[in-house]
Amino acid sequence: MNPRLDYYSASPKAMKAMIAMEALTRDLSIEPALLNLIKIRASQLNGCAFCTDMHSVDARRFGESDRRLYAIVVWRDSSFFNPRERAALAWTEAVTLLSESHVPDDVYALAREQFSEGELVDLTMAVSTINSWNRLAVSFRQTPSG
Repeated sequence: MNPRLDYYSASPKAMKAMIAMEALTRDLSIEPALLNLIKIRASQLNGCAFCTDMHSVDARRFGESDRRLYAIVVWRDSSFFNPRERAALAWTEAVTLLSESHVPDDVYALAREQFSEGELVDLTMAVSTINSWNRLAVSFRQTPSG
């Protein structure tokens, strides 16, 4: 698959805003290891090979195990994730698949058990940001370097 265009050079102003949003997400209340998990899961759901690869590499740098990385796609059936991570992954899926899920009340209740109001807004901003990156990478066919 060949890239369609370089969105950084095509619209530097738009990309400056995306980069600022990404920088903001790193400064919010969600711990870096958890941010990587949600970035990977959203990217898997969106079919973004570039972002799935990039954030898996980042997660390994933060000490994430290969077993947990392989299990993200089946997190519901795995004992590798703690309640906070499970709530974040459920929230990530519901927000990413918004048109299908409309973020059900039970997912919200689960998230509120693990996250304060501020943390839940921060988590939602992180999910929104990775979804925006996924849409850029998938639309313009950005692929992982081999």
